[in-house]
Amino acid sequence: MKFLIGPLGYFLQDVQLRRNVLGLLKYLTFLAALILLYAVLFHVLMARFEGQEHSWFTGVYWTLTVMSTLGFGDITFHSDVGRVFSVVVLLSGMVLLLIVLPFLFIRFFYAPWLEAQLRLRAPREVSHDTRGHVVFTAWDSIARQMAERLKVEGIPTVVVEEDSAQAARLHADGVGVVRGEVDDVRTYENLRAGDARLVVLNRDDLTNTNVALTVRDVSPTVPMAAIVEDENALDILELSGCSHTVALKKLLGEQLANRINAGHAQAHVVGHYEDLLVAEFSAHDTPLAGKTLAEARLREIAGVSVVGVWEQGAMQAARPDLVLSPHSLPVVAGSRESIERLNEYLWIYDTNWNPVVIIGAGKVGLAAARFLKDRGLAVHVVERSAAGAAQLESLADRLVVGDAADREVMRRVGIEGAPSILITTNDDATNIYLTAYCRRLNPEAQIVSRITHDRNLASMQRAGADFTLSYTTLGVEMLHALLFRRPPIVLGEGIEFFRLPCPPSLQGRTLAEGAVGRKTGLTIIALETDGGMITDPGPRTVVPPQSTLLAIGTPLQVRTFRELFG
Repeated sequence: MKFLIGPLGYFLQDVQLRRNVLGLLKYLTFLAALILLYAVLFHVLMARFEGQEHSWFTGVYWTLTVMSTLGFGDITFHSDVGRVFSVVVLLSGMVLLLIVLPFLFIRFFYAPWLEAQLRLRAPREVSHDTRGHVVFTAWDSIARQMAERLKVEGIPTVVVEEDSAQAARLHADGVGVVRGEVDDVRTYENLRAGDARLVVLNRDDLTNTNVALTVRDVSPTVPMAAIVEDENALDILELSGCSHTVALKKLLGEQLANRINAGHAQAHVVGHYEDLLVAEFSAHDTPLAGKTLAEARLREIAGVSVVGVWEQGAMQAARPDLVLSPHSLPVVAGSRESIERLNEYLWIYDTNWNPVVIIGAGKVGLAAARFLKDRGLAVHVVERSAAGAAQLESLADRLVVGDAADREVMRRVGIEGAPSILITTNDDATNIYLTAYCRRLNPEAQIVSRITHDRNLASMQRAGADFTLSYTTLGVEMLHALLFRRPPIVLGEGIEFFRLPCPPSLQGRTLAEGAVGRKTGLTIIALETDGGMITDPGPRTVVPPQSTLLAIGTPLQVRTFRELFG
């Protein structure tokens, strides 16, 4: 009964639904009148041409059996006039009963009824005790991955969805969703936006501006972070009330360029947490290539600890017997002084002073070229479109307009001697193809590429990419850093930074006894305590009570950690 009352109440309140039902009733009235007309004609024809008398109900019965094509055959016409009449009744029944009636029933009754159920199934507001949640204005790849990460950390997320059917599907899939207009004040009142931990504006710049002003009508203090497509919109969104603006395409170009290996060998800082710095460097053209991590002795040389090694785009655990190849990118953690000592050790080795090659002159490629020029590196760019290449004329040392799949174009841009190749097109299939092609043209080069969809990561790795980073992964890390008021630590595709409160089962035990890495795959890079930070925890390090583990890994590994250790 409750299942029927809700949709029925909504059905009776909706003006358009009531109009649809009236239209359907009019058709049914017309159909009933036609059936009665046929019944009357049946009596007339039977009496005049067949010499038979039948009851009025028999006339209705015969009409329905013929119109519905059942045709029992117990009552039939033998005259030509009667048979012509039977054919007319049959054809009209096929059209009116078997085609028009089902269509009108679905169009005017069943579909609105179903939609009413879907609308009622999707929540219109969050519960009144909801606090500290994160609100998204669109359910895109960033929202999906961010929601998965926050679920591991026990933080609820809610998304605004305007389409009732989509909202119902999301609700059925277990996604926190509220149905409402994205620019309606009542939507954010129903979302309890004033009690949210963060509101993420992840639509286009125009919509984000409108939403920012709408949210500010509900709460003047709630933190808002807008993902910006056009850098020119940064000021407008800030003036509209956004607490934070994230120009992801610009940041993606800078993060990719920060991984470029050219000029002097050095470690590139990819993030920090208080006094702990995380950096990575290339083993190419250094004495470290061909050595195991134990033989590299980086802890003794610089005081840094190796927390992982990127090998062909995949993160490898930092085992003492792991051999560094020329394409290995060790990830290290340590203090600022230890990173500086590592750079002093690496500085004397020149990797390659030839120009870096960038393929693609979009917003990501432009940001990467600007970043590399600020580092004093020469940049050669390949762009298929002359209009797209025009904006890089002042930055590129050489600009070649043409197809990067053309061997002559790549020769002109200097692909054979390039130390690093940065691929920035926004199509995964193109990036995978160009990665394989560039690896064939220059087997020694470091290849850094952007990626759009996680499902293509393995293909990119097989094609020969040394490092990949996606728009989604970078966006999730930037938002997570804003949420927890910490600097971002951008490690790479699929690998994230986590702060994990130490469970009682690990307190007072050594890291070797806990065997966190062996059991979960997580890498503990530091321990945060009330008295400071242990930046170089070894197997014999005792985990202090009430401490926090700083780790790198995947959300799945964190979930495993909590299942095993509580």
